[in-house]
Amino acid sequence: MSIALVGGINRLERHYISEAEKFGISLKVFTKSESEITSKIKHMDAVVIFTNKVSHRAKNEAMAVANDNNIPVLMRYSHGICTLRDCLNCLKDNSSAFQRRF
Repeated sequence: MSIALVGGINRLERHYISEAEKFGISLKVFTKSESEITSKIKHMDAVVIFTNKVSHRAKNEAMAVANDNNIPVLMRYSHGICTLRDCLNCLKDNSSAFQRRF
């Protein structure tokens, strides 16, 4: 399973990735606005957005590409490792439901 994380803090990026690896999930982190974010997200299985640490433009781009490609999105206000862990648990528990959408 491949997941995109939009938002968060630069210094926690390696911790985000490490936590995802514990779940057997490949995580691509976008902590700042990047060019071509839409092409990088459109092949992901899910998108997690940390709304308190992301620009409106990046959030809107991620939401648009997720909606266009029928990709599930989880939005959380907090940006910590525990929040990511909760999102990963939710995605892992419902992975069969998400797989049916593709």
